[in-house]
Amino acid sequence: MARKKQIIIPIVILAGGVLAMIGFSSMKKPPEEKAEVDNTPIVAVENISVAPLTLEVSSHGIVKPKYETQLVAQVNGQIVELSDTFVRGGFVKKDQLLARIDPSDYQAALIDAQANMASARAALEKEVAQGKVAEREWKQITDTSPTELSLRKPQLAQELARVKAAQAAVLRAERNLERTEIRAPYDAMIDSRDIGLGSFVGVGTKLGHVLGTAIAEVRLPVADNQLQFLVDQGREANVQLNGKFAGQDTQWQAQIARSEGVVDNKSRMSYLVAEINDPYLLAQSSNDVSPLRFGSYVNANIIGINVASAASIPRYLVVDGKVAILDSESKLHFATIDIVRQQGSNVIIGNGLADGDQLIISALDYPIDGMKLALAGEEETPETEELEAKESETQVANNDSGE
Repeated sequence: MARKKQIIIPIVILAGGVLAMIGFSSMKKPPEEKAEVDNTPIVAVENISVAPLTLEVSSHGIVKPKYETQLVAQVNGQIVELSDTFVRGGFVKKDQLLARIDPSDYQAALIDAQANMASARAALEKEVAQGKVAEREWKQITDTSPTELSLRKPQLAQELARVKAAQAAVLRAERNLERTEIRAPYDAMIDSRDIGLGSFVGVGTKLGHVLGTAIAEVRLPVADNQLQFLVDQGREANVQLNGKFAGQDTQWQAQIARSEGVVDNKSRMSYLVAEINDPYLLAQSSNDVSPLRFGSYVNANIIGINVASAASIPRYLVVDGKVAILDSESKLHFATIDIVRQQGSNVIIGNGLADGDQLIISALDYPIDGMKLALAGEEETPETEELEAKESETQVANNDSGE
């Protein structure tokens, strides 16, 4: 009996342990299944817009007159008359009288020269008559040929020279009399006046400085590598000038008239010269355009070549002449591009991109051509999927209870 108990008791204890273990095991919850994580790289893109583009070259300069003249006295005398418009900032017309030097002495000199010329002409006529008389008398005396001295030809030549000298003296006197009147050489604006009424001036004395108002010029420096973007290196190109007038932003239209043809030895720039007709609007009246004053600082956009299909993208996205594109299958594709020009922080692309291409603008750690990508804003997180599933189950339960 005791021996049976020794055998049964261990078996019972062992069986109880097994049952307890089975019970505890049944109470343990199975591990939750983790959702599969999507490691597809997410990128941001920007749609490419391809369209015709006209390139421009930027420059700047100071507005100056095409013609300017320093007026100086060509005769001596006292200033006896000044025009009211002969003041700084005054506008004058071509040949308008600005000042007058006392003409009295020059009028007297002209009268004296005219009298000398009249005397010389009379002496010439007298000598011509005497020559004819001498020729006639010689024929009555002998049949031989007369000498030039016999016909008084040397005396005739001398009188003829005196007449020419008298004519020259008259012309000189008339010119000096004309020079007593200081007139505008062209339509101009007075830049300065250096004389006053009653001033005595001599030959070479500065009278004033005038600026031609018909045409204004702007010298525009252009880097040598920018000339390639201009048609015919900028000759006859249209230019848009931007500046200030009365505190307002204003634009003027100009045209390249010429190139100076040399490279400046200091700035290493080439210079194009733009011209503006009638900058002060004296020949026309327009309320839409403001006058362009001499001395104004202006920025210039020189109109250049046309690119048939061009796109502008940030410069930092270009690596070894290629850019990253998200293709229609949401895969990475490296497109080889043709850079036409670098413009600030962007580059102008001529070939390699099409309208509507999706340019990847976000950084990728290890980009590989053909790798699968996800577009930012379109991916779904596991939490989002679980929430959508619960909402779907709730909707189904509500439908069942309603039935």
